[in-house]
Amino acid sequence: MPNIHNPSAPPSVPPAGQGKKLLDQYREALRSRHYSFRTETAYVSWVRQYILYHHKRHPREMGLPEINAFITYLAAQKRISASTQNQAISAILFLYRYVLSIQLEERALLPIRPKRPHHVPAVLSREEAKRVIAKMDGIYKVMAQIMYGSGLRLTEVLRLRVRDLDFANRQIVVRDGKGENDRITMFPDVLLEPLRLRLKHVKAQHDLDLAMGYGTVYLPYALERKYPNANREFAWQYVFPAPILSSDPVSGIKQRHHLNEANLQRAVKQAARLAKVDKPVTPHTFRHSFATHLLENGYDIRTVQELLGHKDVKTTMIYTHVLQRGGLAVKSPLDGTDVMRK
Repeated sequence: MPNIHNPSAPPSVPPAGQGKKLLDQYREALRSRHYSFRTETAYVSWVRQYILYHHKRHPREMGLPEINAFITYLAAQKRISASTQNQAISAILFLYRYVLSIQLEERALLPIRPKRPHHVPAVLSREEAKRVIAKMDGIYKVMAQIMYGSGLRLTEVLRLRVRDLDFANRQIVVRDGKGENDRITMFPDVLLEPLRLRLKHVKAQHDLDLAMGYGTVYLPYALERKYPNANREFAWQYVFPAPILSSDPVSGIKQRHHLNEANLQRAVKQAARLAKVDKPVTPHTFRHSFATHLLENGYDIRTVQELLGHKDVKTTMIYTHVLQRGGLAVKSPLDGTDVMRK
């Protein structure tokens, strides 16, 4: 089985009848369909590895046997997870479908399409969630409170913009969530004043950036061309901006992006350690706890599904497995009997 050599090097395969390199065409196809930069980076990496694995053969010369061989290599030798295998398959199929205009018999891939294992999520008790949050401070505490109090994902918190906080109607608008869907969730009363104070700091920083000749922010889906001045407006700024300016990886414009997710991940991990919570705690654990505690309070599962932004109620139902006790919250027949006492 051949190995991947120097996966960081771009493949030297000629474009199929066009002036642009294959990976450049691939990036343009992803951007035209509004894929995130994070997804673009991952997909390009998989296509590059696929080509290198097959000794830099052009994908036009390959097909299902080569795809199957590559995915089998990832699963058997690299031992990557099922979700990562599926991402690699999706990246390669995108190449054939939208860049090379080749229709593959995708049903032939179904036998190797791995099924993601179903894991019961780690959930904090109410007391544990409060202890962890109490060990946090500053903006990271506010971000953790939003995840636990409103059920947002990590990336959804990071991408919150000023316009998404509706103080008047006490709601938070989550835009372009998973699956590019918008949704509305609750705005906890306890966060009203902290977030008002947060926006004052953001406004002061934004005014300073503008005075220095900067002050723009990334806008999705070519809104910058549709609304030329919107990227300088305060309403479009991130609620949790990065402490320094950086160059946009696509446009090259120097502007202020949102905070790096690794910062919040470290803050949550440290807080859990200080709170002496003997569970695996990540930012997403707060979202799991949000859903579980709402169901414990008697809220309808469809309501919780809507607040979480789940497409299928089956995804939400995983939280019924962690309610109150194990085994679908069913009480053991051993409890409440005198059999063991005799």
